[in-house]
Amino acid sequence: MNPRRLLPSLALFLSGCASTFQGYPSLAKRAIEDAPIAEAAPAPSPVAPEPELVQNVDRLTAQAQAGGTAFDKAWPAADRATRAASGAAVSSEAWVAAQTALSALESARNDSVSALASLDVLFVERSNAAAEGKASGGIEAIDAARASALAIVDGQNDRLDVLKGRLAQP
Repeated sequence: MNPRRLLPSLALFLSGCASTFQGYPSLAKRAIEDAPIAEAAPAPSPVAPEPELVQNVDRLTAQAQAGGTAFDKAWPAADRATRAASGAAVSSEAWVAAQTALSALESARNDSVSALASLDVLFVERSNAAAEGKASGGIEAIDAARASALAIVDGQNDRLDVLKGRLAQP
């Protein structure tokens, strides 16, 4: 490093530190800090969502539940097939039968996964509309339906992971 360049930079830096600033803010208590605390404004009453939104949320909730029921009906066959294929070699007859049963199980849960995706889209659209002032209400109902559908899909995912864990991976 060249000392000729360092010395002027150091002198400039130190001169900035040595200067005195006039106008530091005072730490004394301000008048507003002694003012009484204002009462909080009452929260606005929730607005009832439109009937179309309620119908759509109810339809998607029923769709998610139907997907859960279909998954539950297809579960025993997939469970038996994966138990039979446990330890079987990849591409063996038992392994292929188990993969087919898993595919049927995945297909049976399509309604619940599709309903969850639709509820996610509806939630985002409604949140954006509320933020822009174009709509109000309904977000809580959508969120509750999403939570219900998400619980169904998460349960299905957990059960599928157990079945897939039994099978040899290619």
